[in-house]
Amino acid sequence: MDSKLDLSIVLPVFNESGALPCLHAELTAVLATLGKSYEIIAIDDGSRDESLATLRQLAEADPHLVVIVLRRNFGQTAAFVAGFDHACGDVVVTLDSDGQNDPADIPAILAKLDEGYDIVSGWRLNRQEPFLTRQLPSIVANWLISRTTDVRLHDYGCSLKAYRNDVIKNVHLYGELHRFIPAVASWMGVRVAEIRVNDRKRVHGKSKVSIGRTPRVWLDILTVTFLLSYSARPMQLFGGLGMASFGLGTLIGIYLTIEKFVFSESVRNRTPLILFAVLLIVIGVQLITMGLLAELISRTYHETQNKPIYAVREIVSSSRG
Repeated sequence: MDSKLDLSIVLPVFNESGALPCLHAELTAVLATLGKSYEIIAIDDGSRDESLATLRQLAEADPHLVVIVLRRNFGQTAAFVAGFDHACGDVVVTLDSDGQNDPADIPAILAKLDEGYDIVSGWRLNRQEPFLTRQLPSIVANWLISRTTDVRLHDYGCSLKAYRNDVIKNVHLYGELHRFIPAVASWMGVRVAEIRVNDRKRVHGKSKVSIGRTPRVWLDILTVTFLLSYSARPMQLFGGLGMASFGLGTLIGIYLTIEKFVFSESVRNRTPLILFAVLLIVIGVQLITMGLLAELISRTYHETQNKPIYAVREIVSSSRG
């Protein structure tokens, strides 16, 4: 692997052959003005169009461009992780390959990062997308994740972000958590900033995001909230719920016992309440047991999480050989 560079651009690619030549030209023009050593890492995530052929042609002419070819479509999170794993730059900048993120915003993001921040996220203030199907769900999701974490951002979904290498190398991503990297990284005590960036209309290809992905985003928010709050101490969540259920069931049982033996009241008509009390006690025991098992799984997870979530077929680069 090359020696340290100043900057790594990580670019996940999936069926974006039409946008790649123009985006590459824009990136090269912007990066040339920075006076920094850099690399552009394009990750072909199992594209079914001419994206890989286009990337090969660009890599032959540009020694700064490194193409990582995944064996199949693993998803955008896995593509980002592949790029992060191979990035040599002190600073890692991510953006989408569809051309909607403007490379001209990169200098401003880097300038903000130089003010002492660990992560700088783009905020697409004037989004070029339908309000009801794209913007409104995003607004609600951004508000919710900001409320449930200590990282308050207006636009978690913007791919144009900059990270310090030592931060991004210590973030472990699974599923579709690439949107929430600032929140996932917050356990390290990172300093996060947000600046307004340009959002351009898509010119080539089709969007891979639809309203149907909204439920998955909500589930991702729940996952992030759990990971940040209880991943290292799941017993506090499951044990707390279990004790509450067990305690309520026990109180109902005590009440029925007193009613029967102290006040000599018949409990024949209290069968549903008796069953409810038993159910609460059983659920309480199960939740506490689940908490203990989750504690064991949590320790296994933190000690053995070395399994990759992607597989590289080849790396194409005229400079790396």
